[in-house]
Amino acid sequence: MESILYEALGELSIQQIERPTLQASEVLVQTKASGVCHTDIDVLYGRYGNSTFPLVPGHEYAGVITEVGSDVNNLSVGDRVVVDPNFSCGHCQACEKGLSNLCETLGAYGVTRHGGFAEFSAVAAENVIPIGDMDFSLAALAEPMGCVLNGVGAIGTEGVKTAMIFGAGPIGLLMAIALKTKGIDDIALVDLDPSRLERIESIGFTPIAGGSNELEKRRQRVDLVVDATGVAAVAESLINYAANGGKVLFFGVCSPDVKISISPFEVFRRQITLAGAHSLNHNLPEALSAIRSFGEDIKQVISHQVPLVEIPVFLGKNKPEKSLKVQAIW
Repeated sequence: MESILYEALGELSIQQIERPTLQASEVLVQTKASGVCHTDIDVLYGRYGNSTFPLVPGHEYAGVITEVGSDVNNLSVGDRVVVDPNFSCGHCQACEKGLSNLCETLGAYGVTRHGGFAEFSAVAAENVIPIGDMDFSLAALAEPMGCVLNGVGAIGTEGVKTAMIFGAGPIGLLMAIALKTKGIDDIALVDLDPSRLERIESIGFTPIAGGSNELEKRRQRVDLVVDATGVAAVAESLINYAANGGKVLFFGVCSPDVKISISPFEVFRRQITLAGAHSLNHNLPEALSAIRSFGEDIKQVISHQVPLVEIPVFLGKNKPEKSLKVQAIW
């Protein structure tokens, strides 16, 4: 079967590999849509995961079950499903607190085991969620939507009437959509790209140009401020826009060696809540519900749908400009 294969650190190719053999507790998923995430690039260059190669990447995918293991009784051939990529030990301190996404031995399909950038993948039955008649490309958004919903849960929305998100890429847009489904109506996104600002407005959110007077007017006026850029200077500036008693969520993935400066006195004096969030936490049903409730406009998060052979260019250092969520489709 055709697949993208990370052969070694920084090396990828399109290769024919053998179709996986099922364990008794697994199902065989024929991939129909699989999304590109910045994490896929981090895995390739050793910035995330355990760098166990060779590896088929791809952790945002949906498809059809074509075979079930002998111990699987709750799923059938033909079921349309989305994959929850994470698997955890279940007994470390984080798992015992219900934070399986922070498991000491956290693994994931597409990160530490073969994932969704192949025609077929073997997946534990407990890691697939039925999607009914939802379009596969929308269902493949459930994993990143689960991540942003985990972030929303970490910071909380109590008392939040206004929100501002720095970065109008796919994660920033999904964060805005997630907040909208939580009942927050006044949501702005900040970006430098005029085409992204136009898209923000067409979806129903307020566009704000980075460095503009409109952005300056919001200093210390916003209930919830979110970074979805992973840019250290942006992360450092978030607290400047939080209102007294406000909330700040660090969601963009900065380089591990980056440090930022925040005044503890300001956090104390203005009673600012700071939070971070990592991955999703077995919340794909909630993510699917949010996707359904927001409606067709969520498709604007997807900029490219291409055959698998065209995906490597989006995993390189010179990916096409103006891309948002990119998906391989079959």
